[in-house]
Amino acid sequence: MQLRVVTVWLALAVPAALGAQGLTPRDSALHALNRLAYGPRPGEVDSVARTGVMQWIERQLDFERVPDGRLAERERAFKLLDYDREELAQRYGDALRERREMQREMAQRGDTTRPRGPGPMREFRELGGELQQLAVVRAALSERQLREIMVDFWSNHFNVFVGKGADRFLTPSYIEETIRPRALGGFEDLLIATAKSPAMLFYLDNAQSVAPGASPPRRRPRAPRGINENYARELLELHTLGVDGGYTQQDVIAVARIFTGWSIDRPQQGAGFAFHEWAHDRGEKRVLGVRFQGGGMEEGIRLLKLLASQHATMHHVSRKLCARFVSDDPPDGCVDAAVEAWHRTNGDIRAVLRAIFTSPDFWAPQAVRAKVKTPLEFVVSAVRATGAEPDSTLRLAQVVGRLGQPLYLQPAPTGYPETQVQWVNSGALLGRMNAAVALAAGRLPGASVNLDHIVSATEDHAPLVAAVNARLLGGAMSAHTRAVILEHLADVNDPAQARTLAVGLALGGPEFQRQ
Repeated sequence: MQLRVVTVWLALAVPAALGAQGLTPRDSALHALNRLAYGPRPGEVDSVARTGVMQWIERQLDFERVPDGRLAERERAFKLLDYDREELAQRYGDALRERREMQREMAQRGDTTRPRGPGPMREFRELGGELQQLAVVRAALSERQLREIMVDFWSNHFNVFVGKGADRFLTPSYIEETIRPRALGGFEDLLIATAKSPAMLFYLDNAQSVAPGASPPRRRPRAPRGINENYARELLELHTLGVDGGYTQQDVIAVARIFTGWSIDRPQQGAGFAFHEWAHDRGEKRVLGVRFQGGGMEEGIRLLKLLASQHATMHHVSRKLCARFVSDDPPDGCVDAAVEAWHRTNGDIRAVLRAIFTSPDFWAPQAVRAKVKTPLEFVVSAVRATGAEPDSTLRLAQVVGRLGQPLYLQPAPTGYPETQVQWVNSGALLGRMNAAVALAAGRLPGASVNLDHIVSATEDHAPLVAAVNARLLGGAMSAHTRAVILEHLADVNDPAQARTLAVGLALGGPEFQRQ
């Protein structure tokens, strides 16, 4: 079906404030479900409003007590979770050897054609797809929604690129063993865990960083030589202090020297974290005016604890959290509340989040629907809003990728942006409209939907659009959007077709793009 309507709302207008009266209990429930979760499922707004939004928030913060049996059942379909890092490392090493042997044999034959068939690395391409789809299924189905939001936040804050060499097999354990268990724990513990993660050490090249002139006990071909500053720079600029955090280039060099020797075992040895004493720079270093010398691996741990306790780190990370949960340009009051909670609790992430969620800035009417959804948030919120069931194939994750956010495939250490300007353009919004209409029609790959969960089919278009507005948008549909949808339904006589189109246009329209 040709959609004449899409050009009408290719630019997202700034949402109108809800008025001086503030938020009703239902407004508050919808706002919390849009920010602390991937949007409400059918009937969930009323349920949260009845039980109390603050009680629901506390349950999300204390996620261990929230049963999640349905997700646990669905996770069994992902064979990725059956492998630990050591097994994947062994299989990756075998695949590399098989590929090298294949290339050698082709070279001997003078064969320059591209090999036919799946090839030795097929398993790791498939596992990468499973990793992406697992994230989508968890986001769509988990009862522990805030945890999934925070796993996504930290995976992006401490970004690694699954397409880089050994990270094809190291990233799954990075997500499962490093990020997920610590998503609502202490920042210091999370920072140390990411620093020791083989995925991070490989991605930012620290595994190859050694003190000048150092050599391994037994000579190896292509032994690493010299200091690599990549991890040191991103640790200061992105992970902790921020670009304006008061450090210098000399600090970057000193940090790189402190992390010499932080490396990875070979794949045949399990590819775990390894500290190579022979590679460590034992000379004196100074970072932020603090002296480090002769501590071996403990120098790095001491530095990470120092960075986690810096006010610049508290402000930088708290501001990112407020940008995620409140607005792209977060108010100072929200950031100050988060920093104060960080100071008071030594970086307890739950306490920092609680300070944000109880801040007046979070509940201010101007914060409601003030953020544009990322492609992941849009796809998952549409699946949840329609009560759709995601399958275990890669197809739904591919939709997220086509809309501009292929999961774990951001090469830059900055991760994907949170701000509206990166996601709002005519091509991206047209893609969202097409995906929304396909989902409502049951044609979106990877998800099955039954619109009976949303609204009954009817021959009268006006009450149909009103019901769609209430069920999907919480009553936020503008008069303009309503008029456009009704205009598009004017020539549709089949009630089921009209319902499908109304739901699709509402999901693809400007109000649903906001959270």
